[in-house]
Amino acid sequence: MNKTKILLLGQEVELNQKVQDTLIKQGYLTYHTSDVTDALALFNKQKPELIIIGDLLIPGSRYEFCQRIRTISGIPIIFLTSLGNIESRIKAFTLGADDYLITPFYVEELLARINAILKRAQRLPNVQENLNNTTYHFSGIFFDHEKKQVHKNNLWIPLTSIETNLLTFLVMNAGFHLSRAKILRAVWGYIPESKNDQRIVDVHISRLRAKLEEDPSNPDFILTIRGIGYLFQN
Repeated sequence: MNKTKILLLGQEVELNQKVQDTLIKQGYLTYHTSDVTDALALFNKQKPELIIIGDLLIPGSRYEFCQRIRTISGIPIIFLTSLGNIESRIKAFTLGADDYLITPFYVEELLARINAILKRAQRLPNVQENLNNTTYHFSGIFFDHEKKQVHKNNLWIPLTSIETNLLTFLVMNAGFHLSRAKILRAVWGYIPESKNDQRIVDVHISRLRAKLEEDPSNPDFILTIRGIGYLFQN
C-alpha cells in the first residue's frame, strides 16, 4: 500500500470528495480540512509529503498558507483552483507553488502530476546518474543536489524541491542555451500549452536568482538569453 501522505486544503465539498476518492483509490493517505489553522496543525502533526491547495472562501488565505509553509518547508505544493488567469498562476508560483491545475480537470492528469512531482522531490531523472558526485561548487556557493542544500558564503540557503531540480538541471547543462519550453519539460515534466505556461520558468528563475546571486538584477550565474531562455555559467 502507498503510505505517501497528502494534505488537502479546500472548501468545495464536491471537488474535495472527488480528489479524496481518487487519492484513496491509489492508496494515498489523505488528510482534508477547509480551515487554514487546522491545515497548519495537520501539517505539523502528520508530516505530509505533498500539499494540495484548493479554492477557499477567502481567496487570499490560500496564498498566505502557501507562503507560511514555504517559510518552514520545501514540500511540494499543488494549487487546484478554478482561477485560470495568468496573474493567479504567477502569484501562486511566486509564493512557492510547484504546480497549478485548473478545474475542471481529468483525474488522470491530477494523478500524473502528483506522481511526477513526488518523483521530482526525490530526485531529478537522468541527472543524478550523470554526476560523478552529489556536490557542485561555484564562486562561494556549495550545492549538494542530493541533500537539496545550498550554502552561500557558509550560510545555509533553503531550496524547495522544484528549485533544487531546476538548479540541478541548469548546472548539468552549464554553457548551453536552454529554452523555457525545454526547461519546463525537463523540470516540470510536461509540454507547455501556451507561452503563459512558460512564465512558470521565469518566476522560479527569479526565485533562484534572489537566493544565489549577489545582485539578482545583474546575475553572474543564471543569465537571460534574449529570445531563447537561459544559460548557466560558472
